[in-house]
Amino acid sequence: MKKAILSVSNKAGIVEFAKSLISLDYELYSTGGTKRVLDEANIEVHSVSELTHFPEIMDGRVKTLHPAVHGGILADRNKPQHLEQLNEQQIDLIDMVVVNLYPFQQTVANPDVTTEDAIENIDIGGPTMLRAAAKNYKHVTTIVHPADYNEVIKRLQNDSLNEEFRQSLMVKVFEHTAEYDAAIVRFFKGDKETLRYGENPQQSAYFVRTTDAKHTIAGAKQLHGKQLSYNNIKDADAALSLVKKFETPAAVAVKHMNPCGVGIGDNIEQAFQHAYEADNQSIFGGIVALNRPVNVELAQQLHSIFLEVVIAPQFSTEALNILTQKKNIRLLAIDMTLDNNEEEFVSVSGGYLVQDKDNGLVTKEDMTVVTDKQPTKAQWEAMLLGWKVVPSVKSNAIILSNNKQTVGIGAGQMNRVGAAKIALERAIEINDDVVLVSDGFFPMGDTVELAAQHGIKAIIQPGGSIKDQESIDMANKYGITMVMTGMRHFKH
Repeated sequence: MKKAILSVSNKAGIVEFAKSLISLDYELYSTGGTKRVLDEANIEVHSVSELTHFPEIMDGRVKTLHPAVHGGILADRNKPQHLEQLNEQQIDLIDMVVVNLYPFQQTVANPDVTTEDAIENIDIGGPTMLRAAAKNYKHVTTIVHPADYNEVIKRLQNDSLNEEFRQSLMVKVFEHTAEYDAAIVRFFKGDKETLRYGENPQQSAYFVRTTDAKHTIAGAKQLHGKQLSYNNIKDADAALSLVKKFETPAAVAVKHMNPCGVGIGDNIEQAFQHAYEADNQSIFGGIVALNRPVNVELAQQLHSIFLEVVIAPQFSTEALNILTQKKNIRLLAIDMTLDNNEEEFVSVSGGYLVQDKDNGLVTKEDMTVVTDKQPTKAQWEAMLLGWKVVPSVKSNAIILSNNKQTVGIGAGQMNRVGAAKIALERAIEINDDVVLVSDGFFPMGDTVELAAQHGIKAIIQPGGSIKDQESIDMANKYGITMVMTGMRHFKH
């Protein structure tokens, strides 16, 4: 039987993955907390000690650092002498290593973290196994992200877990361990930037970088301008997270953690113009993120208004010459890679919350038209654009969009009707091609009726209320088409 070692800090999906491996005739070995989780799920799993014939010692600090583990991982199966040596030492081959590391970054994100806590969360055996398996990717499959579990199982089932794919997993391993080591260096080196103040002048603040990845705000290259403020950093991160979701040229303007204008186009200049027209008042003093390089034409547009920060993958020399005429504007060059494995942290009294970023995707094919009337092509395009934007708007969130831009945004209201009123009253246009987008379901038909009274002809929302039918009936009454996605996007 093929053998797999499973030792993960992030337990998401590990039970289902382990069951799939067993169905494919893998023999599983595990350690500590991972083994407990698998045992509780009644999954047949052996202790790594059965491979090493040596117990875990020093509170688990030493458990996988053993020739029986690393010999089985590192053996080059194209070299008979390697296999002969394994046989002499009675060491079995290991075909898969599934490891993610102690949560060092999450631990040190806590402002009250102690040096002892940080040290205890420095993983030794995990990175060693990962690097060994990644080095031997021609023979060993290495998985570091739970997001890859399904693809690995699918490829095992259809016999397409080839060397090329294993090499792609190897790259992810070394990216992961490099970022992990960099986080350790930053913490103990004291990579903490003191800010002028926090959300308000009476609040002190500092910026602790837990990564220097180029696709993050922490790893951005600042080309011009004064130091980023606390609010700049938060707004810039919100703008960056949203603009990355678009494959077409896109521009996002953010004010106070909410998008105030989002536009797409055939080129980046057109996309920015659509974002600017979406709310040319709120963009003043805001943050703009663009997913294409800034050229001289776009720079002239940006230079004509007051902006705090401009984010883009690149700025041409000519564009920089124009934009740097303003002393204080911050210009950030950032890689636009979308990392679906990112987590976000929110502090609360006595601790902090951790969750995956809301990168959940629903395609048009996943959505359901629940009304008598079907959406037009233009309405579908507007819905798909609006559905990308609404996860970035504070709940309760209602936005109006057409197929090129947002046209009205109601954010952060205590009830959905209130959010709808704001969006409808501030809309730059309402016609048959403008759709209403809601981040959560409608608990009753009042929002639909309000939308109808303002001329809205299409709505997209998650569905899932026990009173869904009331909203559907209200939409049918006014000849509105309504689409349900089955996925909500609350942002508190």
